[in-house]
Amino acid sequence: MFFSKPNLKDPIVDSIVETKRILMLVGDFVEDYEVMVPFQMLLMVGHQVDAVCPGKQVGETVATAIHDFEGDQTYSEKRGHQFRINYDFEAVQVGDYDGLVIPGGRAPEYLRLNERVLQVVQQFHNDAKPIAAICHGPQILAAAGVLAGKSCCAYPAVGPEVSLSGGTPIEASESFDNVHVDGNLISAPAWPAHPAWIRAFLEVLGTPVN
Repeated sequence: MFFSKPNLKDPIVDSIVETKRILMLVGDFVEDYEVMVPFQMLLMVGHQVDAVCPGKQVGETVATAIHDFEGDQTYSEKRGHQFRINYDFEAVQVGDYDGLVIPGGRAPEYLRLNERVLQVVQQFHNDAKPIAAICHGPQILAAAGVLAGKSCCAYPAVGPEVSLSGGTPIEASESFDNVHVDGNLISAPAWPAHPAWIRAFLEVLGTPVN
């Protein structure tokens, strides 16, 4: 069987994605959907995603938590899956990456206590590289001092931290599925926003989205 030479004008050839390298910051009890789904979505379009956790090595796992909206005054929490780390945090060099993803859950509240985590986030910000944060993820951005003069969408309980760090909180929609883009910052209130949030992140990265 013979195959013809590809037509360089073919839209299929034109749509080949340039691989980007993405860093994802995770920790124990990161929100299950907010780590699993974006990780898989970014792999699906051909990007490399390095998921790292301070204090854990390649092959180890973090526990995840499932946060849901069930009519109570705040979200409910259940134990989720185990998520496997595929890169060492200590080996991270920000210059090797095209973008940063910060999922929510309970992990951000203690990851922001790690000085190296804050330094990594600050360098992404200073280099004007795309940063995608969702739900409680902006807690890390606030602690890193990168929200001053920025508008940011987060889980409503994180709004005061956005304000106190000099940022402008963007209100979540009734269905928590909205996304907000302010320059290199792509933010959203919770996992119902995944389609809009990841689409916007890909657009800022320069990845073609149909």
